[in-house]
Amino acid sequence: MSIDPEVACPIAPVVDIVFSRWTTPILWSLNEYGRHRFVELERRITKITPKVLTQRLRQLERDGLVVRTYHPEVPPRVEYEISQLGRSLAPLFATLADWASVHLDKVEDARQDYDAR
Repeated sequence: MSIDPEVACPIAPVVDIVFSRWTTPILWSLNEYGRHRFVELERRITKITPKVLTQRLRQLERDGLVVRTYHPEVPPRVEYEISQLGRSLAPLFATLADWASVHLDKVEDARQDYDAR
């Protein structure tokens, strides 16, 4: 019998939206440091390529987690900021940051023990 993953694990869609490879650093940066221009985000998240940053920002805007503001100036200016919906994830990020500060060393120890076998 096959069970729909979303029924088996109701948080799976949230994980797909929020925790893809570059989404978390983008949301974290916008939540922690406020509005950014594209190049500022690119500098802050150093290993992301411009193509991937563009794709992730478009997806986050589509999902309602990021707001894109176009300023018709010369030269044009575009800014990104976390939306209210995106801000509602702040407690989740805080909880995960707390978990990481307590448990990541234990995860690393477990990995080393496993690899030593």
